[in-house]
Amino acid sequence: MISLPRLYAILDASCFPDTEALFCAAESFASAGVTLIQYRNKSGDPQVILAQARELRRQSRTQPALSLPKGVSAPHGHGPNGTCPRLIMNDRSDLCLAAEFDGVHVGQDDLSPEAARKIIGPDRWLGVSTHNPRQVIEADKTSADYIAMGPVFATGSKAKPDPVIGLAGLRQARALSQKPLVAIGGITRENCRSVIEAGADSVAVISDLIRDPRKSAEEFLRILG
Repeated sequence: MISLPRLYAILDASCFPDTEALFCAAESFASAGVTLIQYRNKSGDPQVILAQARELRRQSRTQPALSLPKGVSAPHGHGPNGTCPRLIMNDRSDLCLAAEFDGVHVGQDDLSPEAARKIIGPDRWLGVSTHNPRQVIEADKTSADYIAMGPVFATGSKAKPDPVIGLAGLRQARALSQKPLVAIGGITRENCRSVIEAGADSVAVISDLIRDPRKSAEEFLRILG
């Protein structure tokens, strides 16, 4: 079973004014000690997505060795002293392979977890999004390495978000699976501890990392411990 870091940073291309800002944010996350980053681009052309993903991977592998904050574990075997962030591709298993990412995350409307696993092979990480108990139970039966559950709180990162599950829904998900659990949706520095206390192994964050990415990431890592 994999071990997830407390902070799962999501780099959503739609949140940045241009490619340069996207890459700067990724560099800031890595410099802060973030060890798991998902690249998400829901509307980009596949060629654009691949080009950005390859540049993100190149940048992540050329980061200088870091002195990670206390309690932050580095991904095994990544970069200088094992400190390069692990990169996850959202949705596209084929682009995960082409960009040489470390894993893929699929939603309920994407390839099934087992179809994605056939593409990426046994060694890359595979995550799956869930939004209700039935989906958690189904995801638990698959070869997914971790399950994401949400939205825990109201979120503006999706045009048509699923119903908010709250901390009670997260506790229910925790009881339904022993797989590592990622909480997502409306998570901020103010509420992230409550999410961990409700049973999540990791918190996925988008919006509350955008402004001053390095400082924001450092604060999350300090709060999450």
